[in-house]
Amino acid sequence: MKDNTIQSSYQAVLPTPFGCVGLLLTNDELHGIDFLPANYPVQTPVTPLGHRVAAALNRYFDDPESSFDLPLAIFGTAHQTKVWRALTTIPPGHTTTYGQLARLLGSSPRAVGQACGANRLPIIIPCHRVVAANGPGGFMHATNGASLTYKDWLLNHESRITAGA
Repeated sequence: MKDNTIQSSYQAVLPTPFGCVGLLLTNDELHGIDFLPANYPVQTPVTPLGHRVAAALNRYFDDPESSFDLPLAIFGTAHQTKVWRALTTIPPGHTTTYGQLARLLGSSPRAVGQACGANRLPIIIPCHRVVAANGPGGFMHATNGASLTYKDWLLNHESRITAGA
């Protein structure tokens, strides 16, 4: 039987190259990743899954082509889950626009953007790979500030692949 009780606000807080990330998880599934400021207190993972998620994220920060094989708790509408599945098919180092993804899914760019903003598992479900036709677009329901800094970092990190670095 699965234990779906969240251990605490964050079961772990990990340092990253752009700040920290807080992990929301049960013993069985990763429920969310929150971007946090660099000065947020780090919490070492205490569960086997917490250690697995930390190791997977660290592999990604070392090599943006690394993949994620983690148990995920994915809750959303039918449209959101369809968008999130499509996001996982965009290879690292590549982007698509909200409009292109909307056409592929028979949706609208705004609905795709809303689904991206509702994604509780950024990096793992790579909503950062969806951009506006005329620029970076938003990230996590924001069009400026720290959220765009995170998106820019992730896209630059992955651009090493297509640049041949």
